[in-house]
Amino acid sequence: MDNRATSRRDAKRPEWTPEDGGAEFASRVMDGVSAEETSPPRAEHPVSKRRELSAADYVSGVLSGSRTILSRAITLVESNLPLHAEISSRVVKELLPRAGQSTRVGITGVPGAGKSTFIDVLGNRLCEAGHKVAVLAVDPSSSVTKGSILGDKTRMEHLTRNRNAFIRPSPSGGTLGGVTRKSRETMLLCEAAGYDVILVETVGVGQSEAAVRSMVDFFLLMVITGAGDELQGIKKGVMELADAILINKADGSNALKAGATRAEYDRILHFLRPATEGWQTKAHMCSAATGAGIDEIWGVVEHFMKTVKASGVFEERRKQQTLSWVYTMIEDYIKQKFYNCEAVAKERPSVESQVISGALSATEAASELIRLYEDSAG
Repeated sequence: MDNRATSRRDAKRPEWTPEDGGAEFASRVMDGVSAEETSPPRAEHPVSKRRELSAADYVSGVLSGSRTILSRAITLVESNLPLHAEISSRVVKELLPRAGQSTRVGITGVPGAGKSTFIDVLGNRLCEAGHKVAVLAVDPSSSVTKGSILGDKTRMEHLTRNRNAFIRPSPSGGTLGGVTRKSRETMLLCEAAGYDVILVETVGVGQSEAAVRSMVDFFLLMVITGAGDELQGIKKGVMELADAILINKADGSNALKAGATRAEYDRILHFLRPATEGWQTKAHMCSAATGAGIDEIWGVVEHFMKTVKASGVFEERRKQQTLSWVYTMIEDYIKQKFYNCEAVAKERPSVESQVISGALSATEAASELIRLYEDSAG
C-alpha cells in the first residue's frame, strides 16, 4: 500500500480505534465532501429588485387587466406613506373615467352565516356565465398587531383558482364596521381592470354597516337557519339597510327551520321602511353547500338593478355615494391631523388621567384638546 495513503488513513483514525480494526468497525471516519462541491452555484448576475412603477405604468397595467399590476396598485392606494399619496392620487384620477360600470354588492352577516362559502359558489357561477368578479374580502384584524388573518381567501378555494376572479383580502385595521379606509379606491381600480361584479364581504361585527351601504348598490344580509334566537342578534338598524335577507344553510334537517325563519323575517320587514326607494326588501333561502337558491338570489340582484336604474334611484344613489366618499376622506384627514399634532400628543395622557380621576368632565377635556390643536395649527 502507498505510504501516503496509509498516513491519510491513520490520520483519520481516532485515537481509540483498535489497531486491528477493519472495515467492520462502525466508527471509521469516511472521506468528506469539499466545501466547493456542496456550495450552490453562484448566480452570474445579482437578483434585481422589483422595478418601481410610474403612474403611467400602473394605469396601463390595470387597464390591460394585469392582476399583478392591479394588486400593486391596490397596495399603493392602501399605503399611508406620504410619498405614495401623490402617485396613488394620479392613478385613481386617470382610472376614474373607466370605473363605475359594475354591479356592487355588499354582503354582511353574523359570524358563521357562511358568507365566504356563499361568495365562493356565487362567484364561480358568475364567472361561468361570462362575468369577471372581484371580491373585496375585508378581514378581521388583530387588535394588537393590526395584521390580517386572511382567512377568507383560503375559504374561497375554488374562486381563488378562477382566472376571471380577483380576491383581495384587506385588513380592517380596527375600522368600525370592518371597512378599510381605501375600499372605495380599491373598488374603482377593480372596475377599471374590467371586473363587472364587485362583491364586498364585511367582517359582520354588527357595529356599523352603514359604511358598506354607502359604497354598494345592493346590500345583502346573510343569516343562519333556526327561527327565534338568532333574530335577537340582528340589530334593527342593520335590517333597515338590507335590500334582501338571505337565510343560508337551508338544507337537510334545517330546511323546515329555514322556512320558518324566512316567514319570521318577512313579517318583521313588513313593518320596516325599505332601504331603497321603490323596492320591497324580502327574505330568501339558499344553501351554499348544495348550491340551491344561489341562482335565484342573483336573479333578485339583477331585478333590483333593472328596477333602480329605470326609476333613477341608481344614478342618484351613486351621486350621493361619491359625495359621501369626499366627506369621509375629509374626516379621515382632519382626524389624522388632530392625533398627529405634537401638542395634543404631549398633553393627551394628562388630560385622560384627569378625566378618569373626575378632575375634568368629558366636555372640558375635549375643549382643552381642541384648544391645544387650534393653538398649534394657528
